[in-house]
Amino acid sequence: MGKNRSQFHNILSGGAIPMDKTILEQYCYIREEVKDLRNRIDQGERYLDRITEYEYSVKDVVRGSRSDNTIGPIAVEGKPVPEIDRMRSLQRRRNHNLRVLEEELLERLNEADDFINKIPQSELRMIFRLYYIDDMTWPKVAIQMNNTFPNRKKAYTEDSCRVAHNRYLEKIL
Repeated sequence: MGKNRSQFHNILSGGAIPMDKTILEQYCYIREEVKDLRNRIDQGERYLDRITEYEYSVKDVVRGSRSDNTIGPIAVEGKPVPEIDRMRSLQRRRNHNLRVLEEELLERLNEADDFINKIPQSELRMIFRLYYIDDMTWPKVAIQMNNTFPNRKKAYTEDSCRVAHNRYLEKIL
């Protein structure tokens, strides 16, 4: 357990990547996290737009001299510029951090894709793509493989796909 955790930490910190099953299994989670980060970045951008336009306008009515030298209520409106600048700065920094994390995660997805694309056997590449990238279960992988190769003498089964997958990983890792 500690080995897998340290390898995954190594991946997220951008270190050398020993490709293993744990890394491949993170593919779907990373893909979903990237979507979440994109949504958060978009929300942050919308928030920046709102505070820049109307959101943080301050209004008050005071009694005083008007420009025509009469005394009475005067409407005062303005924006708390230092506070808005501070909020903009914080939000921009947050958006930047989210973009950096998104970039790192996209790099991990590319590394997993590269690993799968370098599998020499076409059949195994397809099995790996269906299982990891398309996030199919082993029974669904077998069904898809049978649909792709209907004239194969021996039908794909859940076990045959899983065993081929496991043997390949054992062989290279």
